[in-house]
Parts: sequence; structure tokens; C-alpha cells
Amino acid sequence: MDLVRAGKSKAEIHASTGSMIGVENATFDIKAGEIFVIMGLSGSGKSTLLRLLNRLIEPTAGSIVVDGKDITSMSRAELIELRRRDMSMVFQSFALLPNRTVLSNAAFGLEVAGVGLAERSEKALNALEAVGLRDYANSKPDELSGGMKQRVGLARALASEPTILLMDEAFSALDPLIRTEMQDELMRLQAEHSRTVIFVSHDLDEAMRIGDRICIMQHGRVVQIGTPDEIVSNPANDYVRSFFRNVDVSHVFKAGDIARKSQLTIIDRQGVSGAAALEQMEKTGREIAIVVGRDRKYHGMVSQEALVDRIKSRSADPYRHAFLQDIEPIAEDEPLANVLGVVAGHRWPVPVVDARGRYVGSISKSSLLETLDRVG
Repeated sequence: MDLVRAGKSKAEIHASTGSMIGVENATFDIKAGEIFVIMGLSGSGKSTLLRLLNRLIEPTAGSIVVDGKDITSMSRAELIELRRRDMSMVFQSFALLPNRTVLSNAAFGLEVAGVGLAERSEKALNALEAVGLRDYANSKPDELSGGMKQRVGLARALASEPTILLMDEAFSALDPLIRTEMQDELMRLQAEHSRTVIFVSHDLDEAMRIGDRICIMQHGRVVQIGTPDEIVSNPANDYVRSFFRNVDVSHVFKAGDIARKSQLTIIDRQGVSGAAALEQMEKTGREIAIVVGRDRKYHGMVSQEALVDRIKSRSADPYRHAFLQDIEPIAEDEPLANVLGVVAGHRWPVPVVDARGRYVGSISKSSLLETLDRVG
């Protein structure tokens, strides 16, 4: 520890003492209810960091605070109670007992904790129901597929109704298709009953798909923490940049991330005429304008061409009749992958709105190309 405090590197300390630093000076907060993914190359310290959180590995120094309580100062009895009540762990290995039924495996942690048969069976059945395996309660593990076995492992962790779920490369041993199904299952369970999930992974696609935030580790240190789009947009160094070099950004960003408020907006209120709107557009040199209410809600889009046509035809209300009919706004949380075809298929920028229908910006072909051009 003196060498660590003196600023010696992990390699230097190993060379001089034979001791290995697993995690060094990792300081961060994990938010309640988020999926926090820890990733890095093999040997970066990610699994060690996860095991420090429930003291499967004892920290040499520092503190680990859960709901205001430092677990490094807890007695063995207090730590066991914390693990039984608040923390469960899912490992890469299914670790199912072959001589027990699926129900008995799911209830095993509760059995060890001394929970009565009736109560633990009920909780285990509920957990199996949550992962879609209630009908297999009386089956043996060798009758299940790999994905089903991992669901039993997940049910075993859920049976104690934890607030914190630690998952150590839980899906990495599964085939790609089954792994995707398990990721979907985790996100479905999270939507139904929000828990704090700390998920270790070496799979970038997995981290980007399920992580609310991602923690990148290198040589036992935390290099960067951020949302997927924050890390893609602003990688901390070349190590992080190398992770994300081949990422398809269309699956990272959402419409709201690249929407720009560069278009002319007109407030839709009493007294706004087609001629007044046209004059604003001509003065600013804009071919189109976004029409919003005083509450910022999106009303529509007009073009100079449409306004001129309506005014020439002496339409009773040329301003409102000039709204472009073939453009529907995009929700700000729509993945960019779903936006590409919509923007490409329109002559004009496509408006983006929030959950309350308020205008947040527009996506043009040029802004879309700038986002997709990762070098630019």
C-alpha cells in the first residue's frame, strides 16, 4: 500500500513484491435502480471490483457504502444479513445442483438462510414465474437448455427479493441468440421491478444494449464512467476509444441526442397570418418553419412553397392549410437506427418531440450524416 501511495504502477509493484493490485483507487457512485455495467479487458479488475461490493473479496483499504452504511465495518453476522436481505449474485457458471429439482435449486439460497419450506417454495415459484419457468419447477437441471439453466440461476438470485443484483458475466457462456434473449429478459424484469443491477461484461454490444451507464476499467483503474452515448461521443483516452471504434452509433444514439434547434420556429397564436409567417421565412432565408404553441408543443411544419400556393389560391386560412401533411414527428427516445429511413425518405428535416409532444429539435440529412461519420 505504501508503494501504491507512492504512485508506483501495478506492474512495478508486482515486479518488486510479487503482489498483484486488483483494483486501485476506484471511486464512483451507483444510482438506485440503474443497470451499471463494468467492462474491460481480461485482467482489468472488473470481476474483482464486483466481488468487493459484497466482500467476497475483502478490500485492503477504502469504503463501500450501501444506503449510508459502510459494509467494510460490518461484522460477519451483519454482512451475512446484508447478503440475504439486499444482495444476490448471479455467476457465469449456472452452479445448479443436479440432484435437485428446478424449484429446489431456485429456493436453495432461502433454504440456507433458514427460511421455512412453505415460504421459500412460494418465493421460489414466484421467481420462476418471473423468468418464465414455473412449468419446469419439478424438472431436473439436465432436462433444461443452457439458457433455461441460467434462468434458474437468475430465479435463485431473485427469490430473496434483493434490491441489489450482482451479475458476473452471467450471460457470456450462452450462445449469442440465447444471450440476447437473456438480456431482453433482464430488461423486462427491470421494467417490472426496478433493482440496482451491477453487471460485469466483456461484451461491448451487451454493455451498450443493457447498460444505463458503463464503467471502463484498465489495469485495475476506472478509466471512464458514462452513458453509452457519452462515452462514444467523448472517450477519455485511446484505450476507451479502441473499445468503441467499431460501434454502430445508430444503435447508441436516440433521436433526441442529435436533434438540433437550427430551424426557424413560429409561435402559433391568434393573429398569425400566412403572409406574416411567409415574411419571417423570407427574412431569415428559410424554406421551412416549425410551428409550435406557446407551450412548445409541436403543431406542424410549413414551407414557403406551400404558403405561396395557399395565398395565391386565396385559401380562407392559408397559414394552417399550408401545414405539410406527410411529415410525422419522431419521439426523442426513438433509436437512431429506426430514424435513418424516415429522414432519408423526406425532403425536409424531420421534427423530434418529447413525451409531452413538445418540440425538441429537427434531424436533417446533413446532421444525420455528421453523426454517422464517426471520424468527422
